[in-house]
This record gives sequence, C-alpha cells and structure tokens, in this order.
Amino acid sequence: MEIEKIEKIELKENEKIEDLQCNGLKIIQNKKWFCFGMDAVLLTNYCDIKNGSKVADLGTGTGIIPILLSGKRNYSKAYALEIQEEVAEMAKRSVLLNDLQDKIEILNIDLNQALDYLDANSFDVVISNPPYKLCNSGIVNPSDKKAISRHEIKCSLEDVIKTASALLKQYGRFYMVHRPDRLADIMCLLRKYHLEPKQARFVHPRAAAKPNMILIRASKNGNPELKLDPPLYIYDEDGNYTDDVYRIYEGM
Repeated sequence: MEIEKIEKIELKENEKIEDLQCNGLKIIQNKKWFCFGMDAVLLTNYCDIKNGSKVADLGTGTGIIPILLSGKRNYSKAYALEIQEEVAEMAKRSVLLNDLQDKIEILNIDLNQALDYLDANSFDVVISNPPYKLCNSGIVNPSDKKAISRHEIKCSLEDVIKTASALLKQYGRFYMVHRPDRLADIMCLLRKYHLEPKQARFVHPRAAAKPNMILIRASKNGNPELKLDPPLYIYDEDGNYTDDVYRIYEGM
C-alpha cells in the first residue's frame, strides 16, 4: 500500500521524497530550491499546541512544520500559507503523500492577504519560520526561490508579526524562529502588534559560540513577563550532537 501511494504522487525534475523519521511521515523536496533545515525542526519541537487547536503557518515552504506537527500534536486543522506557486504546489503533494488533506490546507497566497481567506481572531496558534535577511543585505535575485526563502523579498518581519496578531484569538500563541541580530526589531514589532513576548531560547552551534538562532513564544494581549529557557547547544566539544538535540530528534 505504501509503494502504491508513493507511485500515485507525481515527482518532478530534481524532486525526491525524504523520510522524516516521524510516524511514517514523508516530504517532497527539490534539491535546487530551499530545503527545510534544523530551524524548522527546532521550531516544531518548541511549539506547545493543545489538542483541537486551529493553526496557521505563515510562509510554510515545503509544508514541513504542519506535516511534522501532525505526527507530534493532535491539532484540528492547519492552514499553511505560501506565496510561491510552485513551492505551494509541491507542499500540496506532500500533504497528499501523507493522507493529511483533511488536516492541512496549503494556501497559495500572499500572507498580507490572509484575512481575505481566513477569519480574524480565530486561531489558537500561529507559527512562522520567516526569511531572516533584510532585502538590502547583499545582492539577491528577487525571482530566485532560495532568495525568497532567505530574504525579505515577498514579506517583511513586520508583515509576519502583523498578520499573526490579526489571526490570533485573545491569548493565542505565536511561535517563531529567527536570528538574534534581529532581536531588537522582533521585540519592538511584537509589542507594536499586541503580541507579548513570553518565552525565548537562544540556540548556539556549540557552547563557546555566540547564538545563531532564537526561538520565541508570544501571547496576544498577554501580561508582561519574559522567561528565558536554558540555551540549546547543537554540537558538543567533539562535534557530535548534544543530548538535547538527540532528544529533540528522537521525539520526532
């Protein structure tokens, strides 16, 4: 049955199916486009989602976050927004590959149009692994899929946070992974749009290195109180994954 199901899913040039090692879940990736990385896995693990939650993923790319979450959390429905037509179409095929079409809906839209398709103030959780780099940070091709995934070409950090706030219910949760060098912008924008930072964790390549990622949870109209989790180190002194990282991947 598994072989028959995979054969029904069309694979295009440069595409391959990867086993996510999580409850039999798989995903289609194009090796020439931007493939999901550890940041998506860490963000998925960071999300504490209650049963029956309604979820939105802003800038879903391959659909990795809602697909992985389906194997870890019993949410009711996830709406995954992706502006790039070809990437969204590939994500839809990954959803079909996993028989998740009743649980995950891929929307090929600009996230700034989210309220034209989704009800405001109706989501329990909004998640985003947005482009990290400002559009003026280096020469980029505005039509290149990797550039769109990495640079704020099609959306800005403010667009992501503004849309998340508009979609969330009172006290709904917003989860995001980003770069520490944008932390001042992140905190200012979260409060501008009534998303109170509640929890954060810095991610370091190793103990002696400065952080290169930050995981953040914010609450819509929540009370001021920010708790910092212990730092997460990816590699130990021997270059192996730390026990914390192994536990995250084992939990997949």
